[in-house]
Amino acid sequence: MALTAPSEIAQRHLTLFENKHVLLAGELEDNFAQQLLPRASQVSVFTTHHGYASRMRDTDVKVHEGAEYVGESPVDLVLFYWPKSKAEADFLLAMLTHRLGANVDWVVVGENRSGVKSIEKRFAPYGQVIKQDSARRCSLYHGQCTSPAASFSLADWFHDYPLEVGSLSLTVRALPGVFSHKSLDDGTALLLNNLPSIQGDVLDVGCGAGVIGAVLLAANPNCAVTFVDVSHLAVASTQATLSANGLTGQVHASDMLSAVSGQQFDAIISNPPFHEGLETFYHATESLLENAPRYLRRHGQLVIVANSFLRYPPIIEKGFGQCDILAKTRRFAVYHAQKAR
Repeated sequence: MALTAPSEIAQRHLTLFENKHVLLAGELEDNFAQQLLPRASQVSVFTTHHGYASRMRDTDVKVHEGAEYVGESPVDLVLFYWPKSKAEADFLLAMLTHRLGANVDWVVVGENRSGVKSIEKRFAPYGQVIKQDSARRCSLYHGQCTSPAASFSLADWFHDYPLEVGSLSLTVRALPGVFSHKSLDDGTALLLNNLPSIQGDVLDVGCGAGVIGAVLLAANPNCAVTFVDVSHLAVASTQATLSANGLTGQVHASDMLSAVSGQQFDAIISNPPFHEGLETFYHATESLLENAPRYLRRHGQLVIVANSFLRYPPIIEKGFGQCDILAKTRRFAVYHAQKAR
């Protein structure tokens, strides 16, 4: 696996990791953790991304996955990959400094376009990091945590906002880093206002804060919704949204459809992602569209909203034989297909 640009700049400073108990966290995407194994005393990763955690399970790297870091092994140095969301960065910095404590070295790497240059200000409550290197449009900072966050509670980091759909009034609860963290996005709003009649078992793929499935459950007691998302932050957010509205559903961390392999549903509904980190990434959604018929019962429905420039209709037509447009704006389109048999 090729190294990302942030890992390449970290690779220029391998002496920092010599004989250290290293924890990698943040926007992890490659196998640089494995490359540190011969140099460090111990290498572990903390990730909120279930797909990355699954890929690392077969290595000698110790893997911690979830919405919160609960590792107990000593850590001398954190290699922190700056995430695309500054709110998520603040969340992770508060959690990790609190859980790991003082006198831990921090190395922070990230692409300049991601906002990594704000690290000196954002890390200031916990200590000092100073820029040490710049290459490949990335920066590397090094310093130490001397004043860890005094406390950390996941409950304090949820942002709540009201959701009105027709006669329904719901509360959405979302953690930093989750899609539509602060307010409902235009694509999901278009989908919710143009939903076809849906009954039975529904799969909400890439559920985020659980908005789509929660609306279905509130509007139709005959629906049973399974929620899946690759992000543990999304899983925790969906669980919180359901609880806030007195709703019940199955919620799983899943790399697209991995958690529901072998199951079938009456409908699959999604506002699927097309970004992985800062990069445009179509493979996951294209795979979802190609495999959707296998996960649907007879006459099962697929309903998705996507940016209208994305060429998803031909993929849907190949699997279903047709693809209808339920609604379209300059930016988004709602696509619908039904399995014939």
